[in-house]
Amino acid sequence: MDKTLASAEIIAVGTELLLGQITNTNAQYLSTALAGLGLNVYRHTVVGDNLARIREALEEAAARADLLIVTGGLGPTQDDVTRIAAADFLGESVEMDEQGLAKIETYFRERGLVMAESNARQAWTISGADTLPNDTGMAVGSAYAGERCALIVLPGPPRELKPMFTRYAVPWLLERMGSVQPLYSRMLRFAGIGESNLEKQLLDLIDGQQDPTLAPYAKEGEVMLRVTTRAASELEAEAKLAPVLREIRARVGQHLYAETDIPLEQAVSELLLARGERLSAAESCTGGKLSDLLTNVSGSSRFFAGSVICYTNAVKQQQLHVPAAWLEPAPGPEHADTGEPPYGAVSARTAERLAEQAAAVMDSDWALALTGAAGPDPAEGHPPGTVYIALARRGERAVAEKLLLTGDRDMIKLKACKQALFFLWKRLVQG
Repeated sequence: MDKTLASAEIIAVGTELLLGQITNTNAQYLSTALAGLGLNVYRHTVVGDNLARIREALEEAAARADLLIVTGGLGPTQDDVTRIAAADFLGESVEMDEQGLAKIETYFRERGLVMAESNARQAWTISGADTLPNDTGMAVGSAYAGERCALIVLPGPPRELKPMFTRYAVPWLLERMGSVQPLYSRMLRFAGIGESNLEKQLLDLIDGQQDPTLAPYAKEGEVMLRVTTRAASELEAEAKLAPVLREIRARVGQHLYAETDIPLEQAVSELLLARGERLSAAESCTGGKLSDLLTNVSGSSRFFAGSVICYTNAVKQQQLHVPAAWLEPAPGPEHADTGEPPYGAVSARTAERLAEQAAAVMDSDWALALTGAAGPDPAEGHPPGTVYIALARRGERAVAEKLLLTGDRDMIKLKACKQALFFLWKRLVQG
């Protein structure tokens, strides 16, 4: 095969994928690995265990891509028909890989088990293909270099697919790829700005992109921007990325908290650890969500002192000493900083008091507090999505901020936590 490999499509076979019984993590893994080799992945397809539909998916993909990677459907049962469909598509047949068969037979013999005849199907390979050994399972893979396209068939279980791809498929591909240069990406992560607003700020760069390319997308209450280039080396890639990165920082640098793929809570943790400081929290409407995010960071005990989930007014009074009078919604003079009445559990002053007391009670350098209406119902006349966050530094008066968030209950809670973390991040980077 002398056709240059530049583009790829991934076809996952398995009715269980279509039923939602398992998640297709293989596609994510393979896409990342192929990008590192310089191969553009243009499409993912999922198809059930059906001979005709697998063959149809292969025909359609071959019209678009140089390389097809098929995963799953290599087991011992009658509905494992991936090899047969692939061989038929290539105009070949299936044949027995003797080394693969010997491994399967040895497995059963050493355990004193009777091997069903159907297990031999896992040693089938495509005639004319190179067999890919399976070091962690039984089903062998196949790699075929044809006139229309190259085709690689891999087992479905990730613990079998990943080592087979890394150890055997990648060297096979590198022999046939010629001078295709790998892709290098920098993942920028932003907070305190929505995806549409970020895109607006960078629209001319996105519209005029060639190399490097820019791709914004939202993830878990944050926004990410992938900047990608093709280069012969990492040093060359850094030189090509540098001007674009400088321009992005100049425009939206105030929202850019990391130039690597880490969540906001990890970025905050690194700043706290570098300063030798600790954080505590008081959570009302978020019900422990912020604490969960923080304790998911490895080594969180070094920077996170603890939290009080003050979901009821009684806990706000008893544990964090919020005056009872403050928790009763009532008209009153506006708070000097926010223009909001200082009364009620959902208020700037209550959020500030919670943060100040959390810092004092848990002896922390910083404290975050969140109180509001997560939905679906209003709280104290405030519509769902109304959240007050407050940040206190040891010995100082807390500062509050009002948020008007959208989404369902879970999304409002997550967005509120991310905004609170960004509130803290800004203070930490200011020194």
